[in-house]
Amino acid sequence: MAAPKLEDITHPPMEQLPGLEYCIDSNPPWPETIILGFQHYILMLGTTVMVPTFLVPAMGGNDHDKVRVIQTLLFVAGINTLLQSLFGTRLPTVVGGSFAFIIPITSIINDSSLRSIPDDHQRFLHTMRAIQGALIASSSLQIILGYSQLWGIFSRFFSPLGMTPVIALVGLGLFERGFPGVGKCVEIGLPMLIIFVGFAQYLKHIQARDLPVFERFPVLICITLVWAYAHLLTASGAYKHVPERTKINCRTDRAHLISSAPWIKLPYPLQWGAPTFDAGHTFGMMSAVLVSLIESTGAYKAASRLASATPPPAYVLSRGIGWQGIGILLDGLFGTGTGSTVSVENVGLLGITRVGSRRVVQISACFMIFFSILGKFGALFASIPFPIFAALYCVLFGLVAAVGISFIQFTNMNSMRNLFILGVSLFLGLSIPQYFNEFYATSRVGPVHTNAGWFDDFLNTIFSSPPTVALIIAVFLDNTLEVEHSKKDRGMPWWVKFRTFRGDSRNEEFYTLPFNLNKFFPPT
Repeated sequence: MAAPKLEDITHPPMEQLPGLEYCIDSNPPWPETIILGFQHYILMLGTTVMVPTFLVPAMGGNDHDKVRVIQTLLFVAGINTLLQSLFGTRLPTVVGGSFAFIIPITSIINDSSLRSIPDDHQRFLHTMRAIQGALIASSSLQIILGYSQLWGIFSRFFSPLGMTPVIALVGLGLFERGFPGVGKCVEIGLPMLIIFVGFAQYLKHIQARDLPVFERFPVLICITLVWAYAHLLTASGAYKHVPERTKINCRTDRAHLISSAPWIKLPYPLQWGAPTFDAGHTFGMMSAVLVSLIESTGAYKAASRLASATPPPAYVLSRGIGWQGIGILLDGLFGTGTGSTVSVENVGLLGITRVGSRRVVQISACFMIFFSILGKFGALFASIPFPIFAALYCVLFGLVAAVGISFIQFTNMNSMRNLFILGVSLFLGLSIPQYFNEFYATSRVGPVHTNAGWFDDFLNTIFSSPPTVALIIAVFLDNTLEVEHSKKDRGMPWWVKFRTFRGDSRNEEFYTLPFNLNKFFPPT
């Protein structure tokens, strides 16, 4: 038997991901664009609702306060998404609420001066103002690192090998929000997971009027079906005699959002009162700002690939981080209760639908703003049980992780040096945060607990983030182990042309600012 040809057993590296129907600067027809934008809006509601649901009761807030925080977070997310897609990286990324800020925010909530306030509503207002002050002050870190181009300069130490574990753990590091969330109501979550995979993959070739409806709109179709099924279970009394925790996760009428939401409410800056500033709170919050920066960097790299664009050059990456810092500043001014980062699930949706269009995400931002103002309608969609979202996360986070792993195609994985760096950074990127999170879950304090709360928050937040730990380890090892002899093995010959804006002619097509603004802000 003849030996197989080399081209039959190898796959050449591809700078842009093939197979997308619409890339970053091509747009579907308007009706399809609007429905796709609404789909992105529905998907980002999971995190938008979950963060305030966790934080607001601990702050002393009631259901009315929770609804207002959700509306505010949704409104600011719409503004930040528009700003990022127009003037930031210009990638099709949704910018929403972040879990990276939970540790420093929890420390603010547990501050003795705030816990001693007897009235719950007053305690909520004072706590929110303290969080606002910390967000406003700490946002300066991303603004400075972005607009000074310092983050772009630091990104020159990145290589395909060093970024592989970072991007992979942007998805894999969120595993606790996947099947553990499905398991909280398995009779809803598991059917959602099975139907979503079936529609998005096995039925994706079924077309209606030349449109593959199951591939384009799997999130909308599956959520509609399973949400109706969940409502049927609720109405039929299936959860009458179950524990309260099961009712919260499974019933469709336990969120108390629709009854508490106003018909029309426009969020505005300083709506909770004047922010208060504390140096300890600010330093603690800066750690979350750093984590948000690193996680977003990985998400931007993944989004560029799923939008069939080239990797964002250092200048564009810094520009995006600067605008993200302004987004966190807006979070503080409006009082969203948390900071912002790139929504990983929406990045994954680009790959599932094979639509990486920038316009789709901009339309979704308009839906965020619209439904945040029309409170009752927004609350209706926000009352979808979380296990439905968790089932989607199982697929979408996994897809983002796979995009990260795909960057090793530009490296030499027959090199023991590369295998060592990739293996150690991936393993420790999961293992160290797992240790920190388990320690916190059992002791209610992090492994680092000294008399300096801001110092504790800083280290506990940094080492609770898988992408951050992976970046620290991978970039350090990649730039200190046999660097001079490993440039080709690291993938630098391919990567180097994307370091500068003019290094590749396609960068101008993908990342040039609108309205001819590049004349006033020339890229480097």
